[in-house]
Amino acid sequence: MAIFYSLIAASSALLGALLVLKFHRWAEKNSIILINFAAGVMISLAFLDLLPEGLEANPAALLYVLGGFLFMFFLQYVILFHPCHDDSCLAHADTASVAGLSLHSFIDGLIIAVGFSANAGTGVLAAFAVLFHKLPDGITISSILVHTGASAKKIFSFSLLTACFTPIGTVLGLALFKNISQGALGALLSLTAGSFLFLAASDLIPETHKCKNRFAPLTLFAGVAAIIAIERFTH
Repeated sequence: MAIFYSLIAASSALLGALLVLKFHRWAEKNSIILINFAAGVMISLAFLDLLPEGLEANPAALLYVLGGFLFMFFLQYVILFHPCHDDSCLAHADTASVAGLSLHSFIDGLIIAVGFSANAGTGVLAAFAVLFHKLPDGITISSILVHTGASAKKIFSFSLLTACFTPIGTVLGLALFKNISQGALGALLSLTAGSFLFLAASDLIPETHKCKNRFAPLTLFAGVAAIIAIERFTH
């Protein structure tokens, strides 16, 4: 089941690319709505599901949350794999971007595996968060490539290659976390919570400041409400 949801999450990046290729203006105009929704999903999932599960399994969970946050900062800013959301940024239009985005997708796959290692409900919610994170990523990255004059074939091939690393990460994660201890599972859930908080606070929410649509930021609350509703339904 984990691999199935991982494939769905990975396909959202391809969907984002196809939306740009077919409805370029619409996708570019509305990507901010998806970005804000994804931010709400990630923040609420971190605080309402991943962190409580992590604290229950590992008393040092908050330390691992900080570690997850700092790791993502190191990965995206120190190693320079930061996925920008700006047409003026051309950093992802070359071969190096394939490596960076593939690594990012691989970590998304590991996150899904961590969720399913805890329980099915947490795994589905983690996949849901990754899905809504990768859809706007697919839109914005493809928009950058369109801006640089890349062909439709190159854009789709680029998106397909990076998306494939999400299920690869899930498969590897499921193998590594098969007989994991409660303490280690709590640490991984907390690391995931920290990474979600970083992605929402650093990559997604700042895009709101560039948006002229006053309605778009409200979709962050919609993302929070969606997770609260799913939590109540699943419990």
